[in-house]
Amino acid sequence: MNWIILIVAGFFESGFAFCLGKMKETSGTEYYLWGAGFLVSLALSMILLAKAVQTLPIGTAYPVWTGIGAVGTVLLGILFFHEPASFLRLFFITTLIASIIGLKLVSSH
Repeated sequence: MNWIILIVAGFFESGFAFCLGKMKETSGTEYYLWGAGFLVSLALSMILLAKAVQTLPIGTAYPVWTGIGAVGTVLLGILFFHEPASFLRLFFITTLIASIIGLKLVSSH
């Protein structure tokens, strides 16, 4: 169950980065709404990470959490912010995904 919590925490990490990107594009009320989304996503991500590390080793959970957040943020940047999707960028994101899976496979929990 804590692996699922950790994965969701990683998604919320991507969520707060996405909200930051949207804040950069907006002003006025919309800026503050995206800011609220940032704060909610940040809080949920941290709370869920804290819950997951109650039973998962921090040396595994933290890199998995940041990896999921990094992969999600790059994909959101490509899809919504028109960031480049070069071969090398996608190659290294793929190696990051493989590393996340590898950490899960060698984890004792």
